[in-house]
Amino acid sequence: MSRRRYRSGEIDPGLSVRAEVNLVNLVDVALVLLVIFMITAPMLQGGVEVALPRADVPPITSQEDGLIVTVTKDGKIFVEETEVAPGAFADEFPQLLVGSKAKFVYIKADQEAMYGDVLRVVATVHRAEGVRMGLLGEPTPRR
Repeated sequence: MSRRRYRSGEIDPGLSVRAEVNLVNLVDVALVLLVIFMITAPMLQGGVEVALPRADVPPITSQEDGLIVTVTKDGKIFVEETEVAPGAFADEFPQLLVGSKAKFVYIKADQEAMYGDVLRVVATVHRAEGVRMGLLGEPTPRR
């Protein structure tokens, strides 16, 4: 019995072709993508990160993009990522609103923010014509 030697590129007729999909690699890629999305999803939310107060609030269902105004616990005010001086917010907000063309304003306030600071922002946004406003909170976890 002699065995024939095959040159590279030739197929041995005695070998069968195996057409299988390696699911381990597919699962690995899916898990990596899941982890990436879990990490980046909170970063996609606009504004500055604050500790929102917990309450029995429904999730946001508005399909339209809105302008996010954030009040931090030390009284700083941010419109999206841009800091605005608290004394100048009432004057600058209408111009920022016109520039963004937003019809909805979301107000995020840290749970430790002073009530007066938040109320001044709410009053300024309320005075703007043709704009709806909403306060953001963290949903209470269900048991």
